Amino acid sequence: MGVDVGCGNGKYLAVNPRVFIVGTDRSTNLVKIATQHQPHGTAVADALNLPHPLRKFDFAISIAVVHHLSTPERRIEAARSILETLREDGRALIYVWALEQKDSRRGWDEGHEQDVMVPWVMRQKGKKKTTNADAEDQSAAENGDRTFHRYYHLYRKGELEQDIEAAGGRVFESGYEKDNWWAIAQRIPTA
Repeated sequence: MGVDVGCGNGKYLAVNPRVFIVGTDRSTNLVKIATQHQPHGTAVADALNLPHPLRKFDFAISIAVVHHLSTPERRIEAARSILETLREDGRALIYVWALEQKDSRRGWDEGHEQDVMVPWVMRQKGKKKTTNADAEDQSAAENGDRTFHRYYHLYRKGELEQDIEAAGGRVFESGYEKDNWWAIAQRIPTA
């Protein structure tokens, strides 16, 4: 049994139909969409205040969530909340956006700000997506699309592991994949 912290529309809930997963997200509308992935459970919840019983889950995933929290303390607390859902031998997989994206369309890398606002464009039906990220805001306004800016903390190499350790976790494996840092971690049992 697992938990998906920040499940969004629930796309990871039904990856393995033999494994029951409870998905939580802050967005009521996304949780409504996620409920279509039966027989899995869903709930509206904040990553900093999870409604799950402590130490009950075999695994946890949190994909592209923790980087939306605006302070180091909140990011560490989110990692702690995720780890506290795990049984003694349970493991968590956490993914965050990387600062080191010089080869992507975004082009961020060392020397750039780590705390950024990234446009997310809600397109009108039938409109074509703009491929140039710099022109996205202007194109959206011209087409009547709506642009929302979302906060991201871009993690440096090693920073996710530091946050997990500060949250009382042990990192077993970590790496870089498609502009993201990821880590597999376990809660360090307390006496």
